[in-house]
Amino acid sequence: MNTVANIALASALALALAGAAAPASAQSTEKCYGVSLAGQNDCAAGPGTTCAGTSTVDYQGNAWKAVPAGTCLTMALPDGRNGALEALDRDLPAA
Repeated sequence: MNTVANIALASALALALAGAAAPASAQSTEKCYGVSLAGQNDCAAGPGTTCAGTSTVDYQGNAWKAVPAGTCLTMALPDGRNGALEALDRDLPAA
């Protein structure tokens, strides 16, 4: 095989691999409150916290986790809890 053919084949393979990875990296997410375990929130866990990993209570209502878009409200959580698209007034740390 000549050099031009090798380059063309390598380019085609690279484009195919890049196209296969694009949908996974381009997936949209949404902030889902009340679904993270203590210390596993993504950011802004309400008063008394600063950012990622600072929630102190499992399923803390004012802490959010980025989840695939459209899945927040249907996540299965213990004790009848549900995720929410806005901060919740439940499972907050003791003041």
